[in-house]
Amino acid sequence: MKTELKEKYGLITAIAMVVGIVIGSGVFFKAEKVLNATGGDLPLGILAWVIGGLIMIACAYTFAVMATRYQYVNGIVDYAEATMGSKYGYYVGWFMALIYYPTLTSVLAWVSARYTCVLFGWDIVGGPCMTISCFFLIGSYALNTLSPVLSGKFQVSTTVIKLIPLFLMAVIGTIVGLGNGMTAHNFTTVVNHVNTSNALFTAVVATAFAYEGWIVATSINAELKNSKKNLPIALVCGTFIIMAVYILYYVGLAGAVTNEVMMAGGEAGAKLAFETMFTNVGGTLIFVFVIISCLGTLNGLMLGCTRGIYSVASRKQGPNPEIFGQVDKVTNMPTNSSVIGLLLCAIWLLFFYGANLASPTWFGFFCFDSSELPIVSIYALYIPIFIMMIKKEKDLPAFKRFFMPILALAGCVFMIIAACFSHGKAVIAYLIVFAVIMFIGAIFSKQKNVA
Repeated sequence: MKTELKEKYGLITAIAMVVGIVIGSGVFFKAEKVLNATGGDLPLGILAWVIGGLIMIACAYTFAVMATRYQYVNGIVDYAEATMGSKYGYYVGWFMALIYYPTLTSVLAWVSARYTCVLFGWDIVGGPCMTISCFFLIGSYALNTLSPVLSGKFQVSTTVIKLIPLFLMAVIGTIVGLGNGMTAHNFTTVVNHVNTSNALFTAVVATAFAYEGWIVATSINAELKNSKKNLPIALVCGTFIIMAVYILYYVGLAGAVTNEVMMAGGEAGAKLAFETMFTNVGGTLIFVFVIISCLGTLNGLMLGCTRGIYSVASRKQGPNPEIFGQVDKVTNMPTNSSVIGLLLCAIWLLFFYGANLASPTWFGFFCFDSSELPIVSIYALYIPIFIMMIKKEKDLPAFKRFFMPILALAGCVFMIIAACFSHGKAVIAYLIVFAVIMFIGAIFSKQKNVA
């Protein structure tokens, strides 16, 4: 079988695609958490962004090398199959469909709604915010299911729009802050003294949400000119640019308002920072761009979510592959899969509210942050893939076969340890839920094998 995709992208386009895919709402959502986790210690917060970025770069480079070795790879499931076999690929696909995509999609619907409530001065915790979250979730689903072409155009537009607030705050906020002394004040003032190691672990795990998405960029391998040379370059350059933009944005915020204001205000603090730099009208307009950026990220995640079960069914695996593998002849969408994807998003949105926002919480011991732990668990799933790559690819030079994969492995282990320190007993609760969902996947797998 030969691929029909043509090599049409050059290096510059590939770098732009990497940047566009990864940069989204995470930096807006997690900048305040990083600051709170580090007690307002700006240098420690920047170190967290650097560590998270370097882990992303090491992993992205290792996957880029794999993409040049395996002809048919189009995402993490394909890498899992190529290195570990179809069984491991099935479980990774099951995890992506039932946990990874719907948890992150539901959180992004809530983040988009939260920023919208801040814009209009509405309650950011209760009814209005959750109502808007459901609206955004259903709207994104409808856009992806009924008009994939329009969804694609919306995705391209938001890619451009979401860079505007980042670059404006990074450049102007830094310049103004250096001039009026706000940046120097924030760099030298620690609001709350915290345990440095625990604070760093918590902050790095928070940055993982902002950096997530780079694995999708490796799927352009078949369409990239001279991919063996250009894909690793594009991944490394693109991820370095992302890390630099995030750090500069983080520093730019420090030039606009004090750390105390950002830590106390959260999303409202970010809005105040934009208004301080660009007047009330200008700041509000840029804040609208932030909301559009969040909606763009939500749209991209919903795209993956609607295809989650389909990606398993298309391999003749999982429950009822003949049903969930169907594609609508008119819209060219896996309609049955998309319905399950929306249902899973609704379930995880309900869980997120009950576990993290309701007072008292609804689920007792089984409360955990579904915006971070699924991302950490995917780093755990990378570990066998990297180990098998080291074992199998014997003709690679030492740098590509040993140095970068071992660095990536170290980064994955760091993320796991950091999550344990950051989330404590919540990790156990998450692992129990994870185990139950994967056990259900195993039942369906056994049913298929018997059939």
